[in-house]
Amino acid sequence: MNPHNVTRDFEKALCEYTGAPYAVAVNSCTMALLLACKYVGVEEVTIPKRTYVSVPMSIKLAGGKVKFENRRWRGAYQLKPYPIWDSARRFTSGMFKGGFWCVSFHASKILGVEQGGAILHDSKDADYWLRRLRFDGRSEGIAPKDDNFPVIGYHCYLSPSVAAQGILKLYSLPKRNADLKNDPYPDLSKIEIFK
Repeated sequence: MNPHNVTRDFEKALCEYTGAPYAVAVNSCTMALLLACKYVGVEEVTIPKRTYVSVPMSIKLAGGKVKFENRRWRGAYQLKPYPIWDSARRFTSGMFKGGFWCVSFHASKILGVEQGGAILHDSKDADYWLRRLRFDGRSEGIAPKDDNFPVIGYHCYLSPSVAAQGILKLYSLPKRNADLKNDPYPDLSKIEIFK
């Protein structure tokens, strides 16, 4: 028995709930954002100046440059001009509208388990690469000695035990969930590392 089958079952359940054709579960929304930014190949990205600090960090780690704007948001926002959304504070049925939606399963979020996140998306090619990126750059189910590692990856797959918690919570989640209120985020445009 492969313990990662429960993670695949969780991804299928995420697709059914959100309407996304594909879901790639990872260990945090931060890693979901980083992988989506790496896959898309971001350059200059515009985000709200008041958001969670790991969002601009993910953009920079993916090789992009961050530009801040004074934009109010609630639930989700686009990493402009790219088809990537930070949706850490939104999770509801039928929410997927195309592109790359990065969601959070942190204990304080709507589908709160211990940790975790996912990239909801609609690209078969992206699905192949995002799965490799989250699993050390190799194919799932193939021993490292038997893989050719065509991409540098990250060790950020969602553990089967967290996926199992996610499945249980997902099946008892209401169909409609209100966006979470924003935390009192600081003005990130004033932080030196982002200038």
